[in-house]
Amino acid sequence: MNCFVKALGATAIAATLSLPAFAQDGTTITIGTMGWEDLTPIAGITKSVLESKGYTVEVEEFSEWGIAFAALTNGDVDIMASQTDYVAHDYWTKNMDRLEKISPVSHGLYQAIAVPSYVGISSMEELAANKDMFGGKIIGIEPGSGLMRDAAAAVEAYGTGMDLVEGSTAAMTAALDAAMSRQEPIAVTIWEPSWMMQKYDVKFLADPKGVFPAAQSYYFIGTAGFSAANPALRERLASIYVPLADITAINGAMNDGKAMEEAVADWVAAHADLIARWTAIKSE
Repeated sequence: MNCFVKALGATAIAATLSLPAFAQDGTTITIGTMGWEDLTPIAGITKSVLESKGYTVEVEEFSEWGIAFAALTNGDVDIMASQTDYVAHDYWTKNMDRLEKISPVSHGLYQAIAVPSYVGISSMEELAANKDMFGGKIIGIEPGSGLMRDAAAAVEAYGTGMDLVEGSTAAMTAALDAAMSRQEPIAVTIWEPSWMMQKYDVKFLADPKGVFPAAQSYYFIGTAGFSAANPALRERLASIYVPLADITAINGAMNDGKAMEEAVADWVAAHADLIARWTAIKSE
């Protein structure tokens, strides 16, 4: 994705973009994004759509939500897509007086514990009675992540008596691949959208106690007053909506070796009729 990223905005650019009343067709727009597989496709599609209408679009990629929200509130970036009710909730609530939701852009982010579809259980309530089937372990990802925090709470809430194994996304994926190639039981922490959900036939275990957050939405967000100051751009952004399945498909193409820009370009070409409807908006 390196070709898709530019350096963090310089002070001069930050000063120029700190006021919301800037955006007309043909203007430069800076999109902020986290370097995650659920968000980079949204940024890529938005870039393509806006560029087709004459905007110059630059993309800033961040590794931490705190830095991303600081860049947005300071005017270093103009818009970004974000979950506001889960992973980025603390940053949203801290800064929401200075920001606004522009429009929803996708829905369905979900993170929980899953097992292969051939495993004969379907609920977290069944784990305790079947823990030996899984060797008493749930294979997790990086310690400190929101998913691992919720998974630890679920292990306790359901009295599973299982160990939540910390590790990495790569190690979890390798363990899942190995188990499924042998048709063996395994329980893992996983999320949607992810190329893994496309490649592997797995199912989320039902969570009747509601330990894991419900499916979350993604929103375009900007500085307070953005929509009122930029009605034409707001209308263009509000037309863009990327189903979670399409985000997953783009991630799958990238996992198979395509660069982000190539995967997005292929998606845009395959959805020309849809994008024509998105962009059939008269400029102010």
